[in-house]
Amino acid sequence: MRIVRYLETPTAPTPAIGVRDGDTITALPGDLAGLLSMSLSSLRDVVDAALSDAAAVRVAAADVQLLAPVDGATEVWAAGVTYHRSQQARMEESERSADIYERVYDAKRPELFFKSVAWRAAGPGRPIQVREDSEINVPEPELALVLNSAAELVGLTICNDVSSRSIEGENPLYLPQAKVYLGACALGPWITPIWDVADPYALGISMEIDRGGATVWSGTASTAQLHRTFDDLVEHLFRADDFPAGAILSTGTCLVPDLPFTLDAGDTVRIGIDGIGSLENPVVRGKVAAR
Repeated sequence: MRIVRYLETPTAPTPAIGVRDGDTITALPGDLAGLLSMSLSSLRDVVDAALSDAAAVRVAAADVQLLAPVDGATEVWAAGVTYHRSQQARMEESERSADIYERVYDAKRPELFFKSVAWRAAGPGRPIQVREDSEINVPEPELALVLNSAAELVGLTICNDVSSRSIEGENPLYLPQAKVYLGACALGPWITPIWDVADPYALGISMEIDRGGATVWSGTASTAQLHRTFDDLVEHLFRADDFPAGAILSTGTCLVPDLPFTLDAGDTVRIGIDGIGSLENPVVRGKVAAR
């Protein structure tokens, strides 16, 4: 079972929300932001009611265009330095402040940062951007938590936290420029309800980067390597803030290509997480191409 956000046709006036079960999508009422304002138990009741309703609107999954599973006023946030590989990569790229990342890895307070508004997030098959003013740019495959307004974990999805290593490495205060721009966040392909995931701390993660028909980088890891708990990350995110339309919280990366590898325009990035799905996006260079 998957919760999907989609367009029935490319010219449809508004996105729809539904539940994919096999090859069929059953429409749900309202929008995803509305669902994330509900409690976990209420959300599950809405999903179950739709699937059992013989009169519910149903479409073939092959006939729709999947969109990023985030809308309305829902924000995308991300955590950093939550895996040992991430700590190593951030220290390697930093020119003057490597010790900052060494300290934050074991600090009581995690690194959390705003990543994207809903409208800027790219869905499956949509382009991700590498900045024209950055020499080294990489994808970062991450398990993302889908949270409701009450900070309950209701589902999981995939996030590609596209990042400029050269900009961030120059100065840690440049983090927003390295992380927050058009085409720097991809989500999808859908939301897997948390009640369908046996153990979110035991999910294999893989990433492949293809260039000119050949794989130029690949790697595998597991959420078992996560250095922090979901509860810890969520508690800090909601500690002094409210999210009436829920939030997406990406949990950090465990796969980073070694320097000096960088994405190029024309590359394709494919991220897979066991039990969640696969997210694939082409790479473009510059804001104009990302539009």
